[in-house]
Amino acid sequence: MKPHLYLFIIIGLLFTSNCYAQKPEDTEDWTRKPAVVTPGEGTTPPSDAIILYNNPSDRDKWEGTTGEIKWTTKGSTLEVAKGTGEIHTRQKFGDIQLHIEWSSPKKVSGNGQGRGNSGIFLMGLYEVQVLDSYQNETYYNGQAGSIYKQSAPLVNACRKPGEWQSYDILFTAPRFNPDKTLKSPAYVTVLHNGVLIQNHFQLTGKTLFIGKPEYTYHESRLPIVLQDHGNPVRYRNIWVRDLSSNP
Repeated sequence: MKPHLYLFIIIGLLFTSNCYAQKPEDTEDWTRKPAVVTPGEGTTPPSDAIILYNNPSDRDKWEGTTGEIKWTTKGSTLEVAKGTGEIHTRQKFGDIQLHIEWSSPKKVSGNGQGRGNSGIFLMGLYEVQVLDSYQNETYYNGQAGSIYKQSAPLVNACRKPGEWQSYDILFTAPRFNPDKTLKSPAYVTVLHNGVLIQNHFQLTGKTLFIGKPEYTYHESRLPIVLQDHGNPVRYRNIWVRDLSSNP
């Protein structure tokens, strides 16, 4: 038998013996048992969700710029009251799964950025744009579902004015080093009416209206902010899952 055939036989025997030496349980992970969570039906919250707004009694989970919120509450809806300022959650968050439903005014008024404008600021700094973008042209990284002035949505999934729409947002907060320099950036994924429009987008910094965004140090947990942009945008069924303590 030729020498090189001996080599192949030896390699084959070693490979076979190594395979038989391993067991299926060698790659089984028993270190962390996942918690049991009961899913919701449709867009209703799962059992581990924190309800942020679903009825008027949830007003006390929010604060305005000068204390109590002045937005209008009508049953399960929360409506922007022009000129009263933004509102923010009393509770602070880092990594989250956020579900929020919104509706622009049925009566169309204005165009571009002046039509059904509001915004959802993750950690109060990183905006997912709310806008009536149904047959309404504006700069693409400013339309509904954009990461404002950073990333245009992959598609325009807007419903008609006055119809309820949903955002499902997965957000990974940025991390900072002990010296307050950036350790890792923020990431966001957004589904608009069930359609993927932002796919694990890496944010380049906090939202700015003028200039290029950049990161500045901030706390690891901050409130969620809803914007008053002067249009009577409505919100409902707002809930969040706090992912910061999860592996």
